[in-house]
Amino acid sequence: MTIEVKVPVLPESVEDATIATWHRKPGDTIRRDENLVDLETDKVVLEVPAPADGKVLELRVEEGDTVYSDDVIAVIEEGEVPAETAAPAEEEAETESQESAKAASKPAGDPRPSPSARRVAAEEDIDPSAVKGTGRGGRVTKPDVMNFLQGSGPRREERVKMTRLRSRIAERMKEAQNTAAILTTFQEVDLKAVMDLRRRHQDEFTAKHGIKLGLMSFFVKACTDALRKFPVVNASVEGDEIVYHDYQDIGIAVSTERGLLVPIIRNAENLGLAAIEMAIADFAEKAREGTISLDELQGGTFSITNGGVFGSLMSTPLLNPPQSAILGMHTIKQRPVVIDGEIEVRPMMYLAMSYDHRLIDGKDSVQFLVAVKNALEDPARLLLGL
Repeated sequence: MTIEVKVPVLPESVEDATIATWHRKPGDTIRRDENLVDLETDKVVLEVPAPADGKVLELRVEEGDTVYSDDVIAVIEEGEVPAETAAPAEEEAETESQESAKAASKPAGDPRPSPSARRVAAEEDIDPSAVKGTGRGGRVTKPDVMNFLQGSGPRREERVKMTRLRSRIAERMKEAQNTAAILTTFQEVDLKAVMDLRRRHQDEFTAKHGIKLGLMSFFVKACTDALRKFPVVNASVEGDEIVYHDYQDIGIAVSTERGLLVPIIRNAENLGLAAIEMAIADFAEKAREGTISLDELQGGTFSITNGGVFGSLMSTPLLNPPQSAILGMHTIKQRPVVIDGEIEVRPMMYLAMSYDHRLIDGKDSVQFLVAVKNALEDPARLLLGL
């Protein structure tokens, strides 16, 4: 019996998808619920599992093709798959496991070359194992292969079509610049109080909640407190109307190999530090694995981005429409500051808030950022509701 594999019904906000990667070829066996193909949309990668055990008879579309809901993309002949016959993905996983065991001293990660790196290596007849990987856990990425080529032969150029996600990011960033009147205000914050608090209570916090107490949860709480005081920063413009939100859905920018994603922490104003840390850790893991859902990326009333993890000292973040403001965190530097007439060395961070000047006045933006600064420099204010 043959079974047609169709594109699943796409979410209402997604019109079509692109065939990203086939994980089987005609003639390969596959087990029920194993991933047959990855579909890339504007926001996430969707996995299409096999509907039954059997053999792949036909792939009706190629990688890079555009498909729509209910399109037939493959045909499977249903049948038993011998237990002793490992599927290609299983064999690859077993090999990967063996290689990982040999490389136990290396950081945890995926040692396999990325799909784009494998493709370039195959086109240029290069053994990927000869290329030193700089990706997570030593993974060989496409730039690694390109750098290897440049160092071992004539200089090359390559034209690569933008992924759906990168194209969407470009569209959204240009939309923000074309639509909003973006202005940025800056402030600096002394993080000694927060870092001392973390140092005193880290072990107890980790033992109780099973997760480390990071900096981001303090920034989220400081922002939700400031948004309560200045609700216009949490609002958005729709046509000739201002939409005020009585909830605070905070977007946290997460960098991945595919591009920037901004998953949303819903009702962040009601969450404690532990719940916020758990949500951020969960989003980060899903983003790296490509399993984050569309629902987790939609909405949001305010965003936070942390360029400091990459060493940025100062930047002007771009808005995430239709939100009206975004907070940019930066690297922490030990700097001399004057405290009560004395010079002390403190862990200082520059903050930048970009905002839509059509809606938010300079006074509100400055006072909002000062409220965030005050909450971080004296975290007891958050507990006391000051």
